[in-house]
Amino acid sequence: MSGLSHKSLAIGERGGHRGPIIDRVNGYDIIACDGCGFRHVLQLPSAEKLREAYAENYYRDEKPNYVARAREDADWQRLTWEDRLSLFEDLLERGSSRPLSVLDIGCGPGWFLKVAADRGWTVQGVEPSRQAAEHASGLGLKVIHSMFDETTAPAVEHADVVHLNNMLEHVADPIGLLRLAIGRAWPGGLICVGVPNDYNGLQEAVRASGAAPWWLAPPHHLNYFDFASLEGLMQRLGLEVLEALTSFPMELFLLMGENYVGDDTLGRDCHARRKRFDLSLEKAGLGAVRRKLYGALARAGLGREAIIVARKTLA
Repeated sequence: MSGLSHKSLAIGERGGHRGPIIDRVNGYDIIACDGCGFRHVLQLPSAEKLREAYAENYYRDEKPNYVARAREDADWQRLTWEDRLSLFEDLLERGSSRPLSVLDIGCGPGWFLKVAADRGWTVQGVEPSRQAAEHASGLGLKVIHSMFDETTAPAVEHADVVHLNNMLEHVADPIGLLRLAIGRAWPGGLICVGVPNDYNGLQEAVRASGAAPWWLAPPHHLNYFDFASLEGLMQRLGLEVLEALTSFPMELFLLMGENYVGDDTLGRDCHARRKRFDLSLEKAGLGAVRRKLYGALARAGLGREAIIVARKTLA
């Protein structure tokens, strides 16, 4: 793996994972894993511990305001989901008049699926959190309350698009999970994976000023991708990469002296400003400009998220 801008501390090895230790935080070692091709914690938890954490505790303890704040963000978030669904519709090769279908793995409270359903898509979701799954079901959506694993996957219907947003960073075996997800896409269908774009150039620029790596959040974030490592993983699993997308680079606020890290009030203010930026462009009829801007940032490896859209080959 290339692009490490700070000195490796040592070589870490455990459970078949091996690579230079690039960071240590909260008692966890972060390695640039030679075998996986992406950065992750060395002390990976068991599937059972993850199941316990996300079934009940995550939204209760870590994200108690998530649903309320998502409602505040609804108009802005809809821009993202509408853009993404429009792209899927353009990329899919329609072979029949049936509605397009999407499977959202880790669907959370169901906002993305609701937008898709409103556009006429057939939708289904899988969500481990009880609170989030109940909220999504309350929107009238078909949601399985479970981890997505070898037991759940065969019970899920195939779909034209399999969507995993802010999912792979949380799991102990992202490669295995992505293989299962690919298996639920129709041949010629799409896989869309979105993760935080970590260790990107803007983060490293902030870090060069002496800031700690605030994006490291074990045990909730176990894996750390950027565009290159995510695209490489998807290609190794046989997918044809089609598009790279991103969102507003929040690190710009930090580089301009707005240190929102650990300051929820300032963080919400910075978030409101990025929302206003996107919504103002849309209101001015410049949605295409906004999409081109974020496409250019993605091609440069920048932006807060790394989002890759790929096709499952027909073979």
